Amino acid sequence: MRLIPDFLRGPAARWLVVVGLAVPAAAFAVWRASNHHARYVTAAVTRGTIQRSISTTGALNPVVTVQVGSYVSGTVKKLFCDYNTEVVVGQPCALVDPVPFQLIVDQDRAQVGTEQAQLTKDQAALTYAKLAYERDSKLLDQGTVSQDTVDSEKSAYDQAVAQVGFDKATIVEKQAALKAAEVNLAYTMIVSPVVGTVITRSIDVGQTVAASLQTPTLFIIGKDLTRMQVDTNVSEADVGGIQIGQDASFSVQAFPGRTFHGTVTQIRRGPITVQNVVTYDIVIAFDNPNRLLFPGMTADTHIVTDEHRNVLRVPLPATRFSPEGIGRAQTPAAGAAVKAENAASVTPAPGEEAAFPKKRDRGGEGGAGERRFGGRERGGDGSERSAEGGGSGGSFGGGRGPGSEEGQRLHARRGAGGQPGRVWLLVNGKLKPVAVTLGLDDGAFIEVSSPDLKPGDTIVVNQISEREDKRAPTPGPGALRQGGPRL
Repeated sequence: MRLIPDFLRGPAARWLVVVGLAVPAAAFAVWRASNHHARYVTAAVTRGTIQRSISTTGALNPVVTVQVGSYVSGTVKKLFCDYNTEVVVGQPCALVDPVPFQLIVDQDRAQVGTEQAQLTKDQAALTYAKLAYERDSKLLDQGTVSQDTVDSEKSAYDQAVAQVGFDKATIVEKQAALKAAEVNLAYTMIVSPVVGTVITRSIDVGQTVAASLQTPTLFIIGKDLTRMQVDTNVSEADVGGIQIGQDASFSVQAFPGRTFHGTVTQIRRGPITVQNVVTYDIVIAFDNPNRLLFPGMTADTHIVTDEHRNVLRVPLPATRFSPEGIGRAQTPAAGAAVKAENAASVTPAPGEEAAFPKKRDRGGEGGAGERRFGGRERGGDGSERSAEGGGSGGSFGGGRGPGSEEGQRLHARRGAGGQPGRVWLLVNGKLKPVAVTLGLDDGAFIEVSSPDLKPGDTIVVNQISEREDKRAPTPGPGALRQGGPRL
């Protein structure tokens, strides 16, 4: 039994089936494209300050930190300083048991006395030897004494003179030993060498201090905590933009609602290499009059490397926005409608195609604007900052396109030198391209200049489809808003 007629078994019949399936599919694609509407995310042109900074983490330290140690060994007998003790120069902080050192001083002092007595004795002998020699020298002329007697008395006299000189030298030696013993005795009293505050105490009463091999640290004293500094490490890629005298601000976790300000005072050229990462110590000085900030606190630091005030600015994604009709190829039906409506206003200016790359499908590496609202990024200057969303493309996610972190860094470096760019105004429901000159950016806004822009103008930041409108994250309170007519 044949269920399929013969006229449906030939090549023509197969082509008929293919055409029959293709026509509904094409019709469905045209219908879907015609109903794939899009909406605009817009923002207003504003006037304000653009500030670029380098963000890093550092630690608070006193300007001068003194480690107070012990020159002598012994047992700690008393403590006069504790944590947070305010000290002045010469103020006692600790006492090492002085008894052993006092004994040595007493012994050396006794030896000095012994040598002085010996000197007195030898000086008396010298006096007698001198008198005997002079008397016998006169008797020798009279022939009363022999020459040998005179010579013997001369020798005794010379020996007495030498003995007195030896006694004097010995006394000097013993006095030096006595002075050394007195110095060691004085070192048993540990005193503050500076005016400051005791930050660390490393000893207790009864603890033995051994100073034979190296000087042990007993106290750490910070000099004048009303003036402190932040020591922060900046990578070698960012250190070139830092100069002495630049303003800096930082915050600490102890006071999350406050911002403290300082000035870059030193760029230390000694490299710090950790796991093949080279950084340099940047010193930021600041005043701490109320002593609110303590040594060792972690500071989130922002060093201002450039600042432009009272300039026109737009959200950074606005300079990367490109409408869908220009950014990528559309289906013939939908693309023709878009191009016919906006052909005069959305055609890229000559030479601008390279500055506005084509968007990619969501299945690719990520197109322009594929940057999640409220994200954080680290710009070309090394600073971490928020990204306000991408340009066109209508998708929000990771990627390596112009809307990604890498793309924003490249865009920031490219736009900071007065490069040409373009933004899109939304005027009476129509897109109008405006050529601008790009300036400084801070990761969220970028400086623009153009005679065709003024504060309050509405520019397009992003374009999202109706299907993606439900999945798109809601922008935070600020300049970005959704609106505009549908295409």
